[in-house]
Amino acid sequence: MTAIARLSAGELLAASDQFADLLVDVVDGGASLGFLAPLAPADAAAWWESVAPAVDDGQLRVWAANEGGRVVGTISLKPELKANGRHRAEVTKLMVHRDVRGRGVARRLLAEVESAAADAGLSLLVLDTQTGSPAEHLYRAAGWTRAGIVPDYASDPAGVLHPTTIYFKALTCSKP
Repeated sequence: MTAIARLSAGELLAASDQFADLLVDVVDGGASLGFLAPLAPADAAAWWESVAPAVDDGQLRVWAANEGGRVVGTISLKPELKANGRHRAEVTKLMVHRDVRGRGVARRLLAEVESAAADAGLSLLVLDTQTGSPAEHLYRAAGWTRAGIVPDYASDPAGVLHPTTIYFKALTCSKP
């Protein structure tokens, strides 16, 4: 069974090697997450360690999917800090290890973040993903709306530029 939990900075740091393994796996699999291949495990671990202060102060919220003591997926939520945007957040870094894909882990992580965002009083989520990627099917199936496509927005892990699709989802807040 896959357990999903929001992590503290300490929990993230304690498992940074597992998060690094996950990041390396998804980049090796072609996911466009801001990294180029080959991604060294030490560089992946350093990146995760670099986000711990943002997790500690609430500027970034990270959830992990865990199976048998192993991190198999993650998703992050980055609330807007500007006064005129505190009703919204960006969903970032949805990752699922290639050997557990197709079992609903990504769908469960996305649902968890959407629920937590609504419970926190957020009413709008945004995200971007490589146009034509398998993630687009997930977002559409989960009720996300395509806002548009930006050409040549980011490169894939091989360095080839691709368009990115921007999605949004309006939420019904659990608290006023």
